[in-house]
Amino acid sequence: MVHRGAAGGGAAEVVENTLPAFRRAHSLGFRYFETDVRATADGILVAAHDASLRRVAGERVRVRDLTWAELSKISVGGEPLPRLSDLLDTFPDVWFNVDPKVDAAMRPLVDLMLHVDVLDRICVASFSDQRLRWVRAALGDRVCTAAGPRELSTAVSQVIMGRPLHLPGVDVLQIPRWMSRPMFEVRGRTLDLIEAAQQVATPVHVWTVNDGSSMQRLLDRGVDGVMSDNTDLLVEVFGANGWNPDR
Repeated sequence: MVHRGAAGGGAAEVVENTLPAFRRAHSLGFRYFETDVRATADGILVAAHDASLRRVAGERVRVRDLTWAELSKISVGGEPLPRLSDLLDTFPDVWFNVDPKVDAAMRPLVDLMLHVDVLDRICVASFSDQRLRWVRAALGDRVCTAAGPRELSTAVSQVIMGRPLHLPGVDVLQIPRWMSRPMFEVRGRTLDLIEAAQQVATPVHVWTVNDGSSMQRLLDRGVDGVMSDNTDLLVEVFGANGWNPDR
């Protein structure tokens, strides 16, 4: 899964979360994209990780303070930041993992998912338990969501206590790389989140993995998704494991 459009890796460096980044990933055969979204002053969702455009465009302005008309005039790597609706339209054969970075993005995101036939193409992930509760309450079991911070803590506690994972409302366990390793031993038993998730048929995605040895280790362990900034390395490692994308 390409992370923020997977701008890094290879000679063709592009700016994260931009159409050129996503186009490059798509041309390499990837069909699972991760992106972040923020809302403009007039409620338009755009692909953006940071609150401001300082890092990606050198502009000391915040996404939330500009209307879409104003934001669209600012170049980020040669083009304006794409709207989430643009990404969905441009890549109809792609599934998106969407991380809403602010509360203001929640209503536009739910409205978009309700009014455009994309519910089966989006998984919502967030570092905010509240945002995940909000989207689940609004869309019920029609929406795919990842585990939030509290649910990850619950998962660790369940593993420690030797209980099967039970995380109502969670469709996928998305964990940082450091949590993908067996944690420690209790009474001679190694505690392992990946193994615990696999025992209850919960998919596991690991982020953000930018070295080949870690990618290979995770594939050997049977994880369902690996998020990376490095598209070329993903192609190399996955290709060595039999991945043959439809270019």
